Amino acid sequence: QVQLVESGGGLVQAGGSLRLSCAASGRTFRNYAMAWFRQAPGKEREFVSAINLNGINTYYADSVKGRFTISRDNGKSMVTLQMDSLKPQDTAVYYCAARNWIYSTYESAYDYWGQGTQVTVSS
Repeated sequence: QVQLVESGGGLVQAGGSLRLSCAASGRTFRNYAMAWFRQAPGKEREFVSAINLNGINTYYADSVKGRFTISRDNGKSMVTLQMDSLKPQDTAVYYCAARNWIYSTYESAYDYWGQGTQVTVSS
């Protein structure tokens, strides 16, 4: 069991940067693979990035690869998403998610979700 709370969303100009954070509570944070998903108005929720248990392996959607960086600090029970070179197409609600042991790019594979944080990129 893990509880997730996202923060760090906001309004930025195209080409700017933003850092999202996901704070986790629970006794077994190190047992969970973590991921970020996003959902724009009128669109399906899509995979953005994931990170494995020890933070060594990371995974990115093609749309954000080279611009976003995911990381985790198991000692602080925190996951971050550093977003650089932001585009208006990145505008969405971003969600932090967790599942046991192994990462996935599928929304249905994740058991725990944060409430989401809004990211808006102006052109």
